[in-house]
Amino acid sequence: MATKNNAEIAAAFEELGDLYELDGAVSYRVIAYRTAAKAVRDASVSIMALTREGKVTTVPGIGKTLEEKLKALDETGDIPSAVKLRAKFPVGLISIMHLPGFGAKRAKLLYDELGVDSLEALREKAEAGEIRKIRGLGARVEENLLRVLAEQEEGGGPAPRILLSRAIPVAEQIAGALRDHPAAHRVEIAGSVRRMGDTAKDIDIIATADDVGALIATLAELPLVESVAASGDAGARVRTHSGVKVDLRVVEPDQFGNVLQHFTGSKAHNVQLREAAVRRGLHVSEYGILDDETGETLRCATEEEVYERLGYAWIPPELREGRGELEAARNGSLPQLIELSDLRGDLHCHTTLSDGRQTLDQMAEEALRRGWEYLAVTDHSASHGFGDHVTPEALEARIEEIAALNDRLEGKIRILAGTESNILPDGSLDYPDELLQRLDWVIASIHTSFGMEETAMTERMIAAVEHPWLDAIGHPTGRKIETRPPYAIDMTAVIAAAAKNGTMIEINSAPDRRDMNESHARAASEAGVMVLVDSDAHSARNFDLLQYGIATARRAWLTPEKVANTRSWADFAPLRKRAKA
Repeated sequence: MATKNNAEIAAAFEELGDLYELDGAVSYRVIAYRTAAKAVRDASVSIMALTREGKVTTVPGIGKTLEEKLKALDETGDIPSAVKLRAKFPVGLISIMHLPGFGAKRAKLLYDELGVDSLEALREKAEAGEIRKIRGLGARVEENLLRVLAEQEEGGGPAPRILLSRAIPVAEQIAGALRDHPAAHRVEIAGSVRRMGDTAKDIDIIATADDVGALIATLAELPLVESVAASGDAGARVRTHSGVKVDLRVVEPDQFGNVLQHFTGSKAHNVQLREAAVRRGLHVSEYGILDDETGETLRCATEEEVYERLGYAWIPPELREGRGELEAARNGSLPQLIELSDLRGDLHCHTTLSDGRQTLDQMAEEALRRGWEYLAVTDHSASHGFGDHVTPEALEARIEEIAALNDRLEGKIRILAGTESNILPDGSLDYPDELLQRLDWVIASIHTSFGMEETAMTERMIAAVEHPWLDAIGHPTGRKIETRPPYAIDMTAVIAAAAKNGTMIEINSAPDRRDMNESHARAASEAGVMVLVDSDAHSARNFDLLQYGIATARRAWLTPEKVANTRSWADFAPLRKRAKA
């Protein structure tokens, strides 16, 4: 029997978690399998090899119970508990429960009420108008369902892409190992990972080396590489244990700039670059720049040489998306993009008072260690929809706790007493105004009732934006990259309202959110809205997630001046709506 790779093991654990959820198992059991699936998928070594060596319980999230299931999977090709549950529930229900806006409860409801056991059966019932008749669903759910199914069919199903936060560690580990090889000269990450996009289809690495074969062999022999799909004289394509595809191209040193530029730019950027070059009698490709007049091809060792020959300043990779960067690079108006080191504070984090994993003191300690001037502690509010809410009485106690902490800190950092308030369906916030007024900071987000139609959702958000004690809006579209689409909302109208009312809007740095996206963030900045880059940290280590928010800000063309929390506390404090009241 072939050894199960990490992707197959992760899929088995995910399926088991889904089946247990359909069966109504306690939430911690479902979470355990999903946590294990993520640990397996992200592992850089073979999980089955560790299982056979008796070392798999050293992997975080995998204990003795899961070790037994891994042994069964290795010996029989399946997990006994999954076999039993599959006999109880059609496997097609799993596809249904993963549709946007669905879940186990709705999938099981459809199965119990209508016998729906596959996506095909679901489409038939929706087209027949049967879904809207089920209590708790209705016409809007049916209409959204038909739209989602049509989009998936048209696109051939969801694109197989991975979050940037999964791609970067793999890319950096491989690039680092190749750089360490004595034959290597230059090794750089290219593609959408270098552009810091939301997701990546694969990882591109460009290199130069004295001994090409030795560098390719080094890649193939890395512990995190599961298999080699192709290998030749100038590169290789491999797949890691975590399921990530990696393309290595080894080129001549005098061609490195041409190839790196070609494989970094987006399709739109490169097409615009080529079309502009043709008008000047030049032809651009990964092989060089051909001059029609002389017949000579210029090969460039650096990207700077490529752009200079074409009449442009060097363009930061994050901007190479075909959104006006070539014109800016020609006329000298490229922005000086924000850096992570520009941030002076964070305005959105959680502690053990709600769903955070570390205490108030621990979060403050880490913020101080990072050299910040301020940190807003914003635990979930009274009606947060996931059972970890903070009552008004608990929030009042937290205000006093933070005041005492600030006294102990003696001005080394300012801890702000705040909340992440839930925006209710009518646009109001879920604490009394008198309590909101006592806080140093209020950020508000939508955590419930995602299914409202666009006009109602937009009115809901604008009503919150206009609230006198609301300082900022958090993750305004509610998207989860690759798993949950944004809810229906007119962001142009929300941005206009925010500009009018002096309400800030955040770029949430959680790598599966990055919300606002770069298009909305650029539009907000151009409209005069002060943008925040926040971590939404649920632990001290989560402050590292700010790199993804900064990546979105850079892709939005934002300079430090456009981001509110690059300012000192003395300059930031007056920008809060409550300071102007």
